[in-house]
Formats: sequence, C-alpha cells, structure tokens
Amino acid sequence: MTEQSIHLKRGKDAPVRRFHPWIFSGAIYQQSPNLQDGDWVNVLSDKDEFLGLGHYHAGSIAVKIVSFAPVEDLQDLWVHKIARAWELRQQLNFTDTNAFRLIHGEGDGCPGLIIDVYHDVFVFQAHTIGMYRNKEAIIKALKIVFGDLLKAVYDKSKETLPPNFAANCQNDYVLGTAAVPYEIQENGVKFSVNWVTGQKTGFFLDQRDNRALLAHYATDKHILNTFCYSGGFSLYALKAGASSVISLDASAKAIDLVNANISLNKFGKKKHEAIVGETLPYLKNNQDEFDIIILDPPAFAKSISTKHKALQGYQKINQLAIQQIKKNGLIFTYSCSQVITRELFLNMLVAAGIAAGREIQVIHQMTQAPDHPINLFHPESNYLKGFVLRVI
Repeated sequence: MTEQSIHLKRGKDAPVRRFHPWIFSGAIYQQSPNLQDGDWVNVLSDKDEFLGLGHYHAGSIAVKIVSFAPVEDLQDLWVHKIARAWELRQQLNFTDTNAFRLIHGEGDGCPGLIIDVYHDVFVFQAHTIGMYRNKEAIIKALKIVFGDLLKAVYDKSKETLPPNFAANCQNDYVLGTAAVPYEIQENGVKFSVNWVTGQKTGFFLDQRDNRALLAHYATDKHILNTFCYSGGFSLYALKAGASSVISLDASAKAIDLVNANISLNKFGKKKHEAIVGETLPYLKNNQDEFDIIILDPPAFAKSISTKHKALQGYQKINQLAIQQIKKNGLIFTYSCSQVITRELFLNMLVAAGIAAGREIQVIHQMTQAPDHPINLFHPESNYLKGFVLRVI
C-alpha cells in the first residue's frame, strides 16, 4: 500500500507488539527519506517484520498506528473502522439520546480522530495531519456506513491541528449543511448545540452517565454547578426535582448557553440562577448553603510540565468545596487532564481533605461515558477521572 517505512531499534518493538499505538522518535533507527507530516508509513522491526501501519509526524511521537495488520485498500480500512465503531454505539443502546461520540481516537483504533454525532450532523475533528489528509476517504466511509442517516458533516479541525498546518485550513461543512444552534436530546433532556462557535465539537458528551448519576441524588437538594459551561449537570438536576440550582461560570457566553437550555426545557427561572463568576471567590462567600457541589473544571494540565501547578489548582478548589459544603453533602469532582492520573487525582483529594479537616467517604468512582471507549493497551485514553465524595 505504501513503500515508505520506519525501522525500530532492536528491543524497541515490545510496546507495539502489545498494541500500543504510539511510536516514539527515540525508538527509530532508520526511516525512508523525505517523509512528510501525515504520510502513511509501515512500522518494521529491526528484522524487517511488519508491526503496523500509521501516520508519520516529525516530533516526539513519530508514528500513530492505525492498523496492526497489513492493509491492502485504505478505503476499506476506513469503512471497517467506522462500521465497527457504529456497531459498538448501537450495542450501547442509548435511551432518549441522539447525540454520541462515534470515533474516540485511540479508543476506536483511530489515533488523532474525533467524530461526534448530533442526530444527523457529524462533526469531524482531526488532531493529526495524517487524519486531516485522509478526510475525504473518511467522509466517504461515513456515507457508505450511514447512508440516509447522515445529513451533514462539519469539519472543525483548525483549532486542533499544528498551527503552521492549520493556517491553511478552515472550519466548514464538507458535506451538506445545517443551521445552528441545533437541538439534541440526551436522556430526555434537551440541549442547544453550536459546533461552529462552541467549545470542542460543541458539547461535552463524555459526562452523560455522570450527569445521570447526579440526577439520582438531586431531588430536593440545593446544588452549585461550577465551571458549568452549557449547564449539563444543572439541567439534569432540575429535571430530577432539585430545590435550587446555581450555574456558575467565568464566561458570560457560557451563561448565555445555560439560559438558552433552561428555556429550551421550559424549566423557568424559579429554581435556577445563572451567574457569571469565578469559582474560588464564590465558594469562599457561601458556606453551608449547598447539599451538592459539582467541580468540573477545564483541563488544568495540558502537558507534563504543567502537572504540578495543575494539581495545586485542583487542590485549592476541592479543599474549599470540602470546607464550605453542608454536613453530609456530596461533591462531584472531576479532572479531564490526560497527564493527571487517577492515582494522582485521588492523592490530591486526600491532601485537600486533610487540609480541610473534615471526614470524607468516596461513594462513586467515575470515568467517561462508554461511547468514549478506553483502549486497554493505551492507558492514556482513560482521560476523565471523577469521584463522588460524601463530606461528613
């Protein structure tokens, strides 16, 4: 399929034989000349054994493997990948839900590719040049697998590609068109989604099951939802019969999204208040007011170099929430930073609890929704960590 290749140093083939999809540049001793970012390359052992086929990129991670078996036809490969991913989503058997992640990078054997589905509109997001260069074939595969179920595809890759390459890219429809904001449904809750101007692909689908878990505890409770973005947790709590919900976000644009979703679900404003504000000052000024506090900040650490500072940030907000919450209150706390492991996050919570001087029980451990599958051989794909804490 391609004559281009890289050869691994002797003894550096163990991770790829265990199906880890990343080849680091330090493991390579020889490669084809003039390789360009995004080129297909065969990954070979020092004895010329085929180990995988992937996309090349000059950098620390030199190859991301898309197939561990030889590939004769690339179009067939994409059809197989998408059909297999669709089969899983059908198996998940969503209820009253028409929005889900179809392709979750390494979790679906497609490193560098995200595809989210909002009813009949698919949002394509390439995080690697290789995936972007294969966009046409991937969209053709989507049409083959989904047929009339597919109305439009919007490419939102500009922000997730390397800046020099992205300078020549534009976010736009590559198939069909659809007006935004667009109404979706998740577990019977309605949301207004805008993939053109919204964060990521327009909505945070990974918290679906955790929002449903909150609903289990929300009846007759006073709830604070910090870093609320479009108000997902708030809407689930209101539908479950919360006594009051405050949605807090530093972004006025996010608060506009919350209010739009409140109106969409016809909840009214009697039990809900949306506030533009920072989490730490707000928590400091509100002690013993809330039965449940949700802490779902954006990724504090986007690289290993920022890990220590991020942990300090997580500890600050968690310690303050633990200090301020009512007796026997619940804290739903999360980290979506890939470099913050579950163990690191839990150790941070221990430190926060000690500093706050209150007894704490862990009653739930949470992760991303199952349409964001974790590749067993790629632990980095387990990025969302969450705990429900009972503060005594």
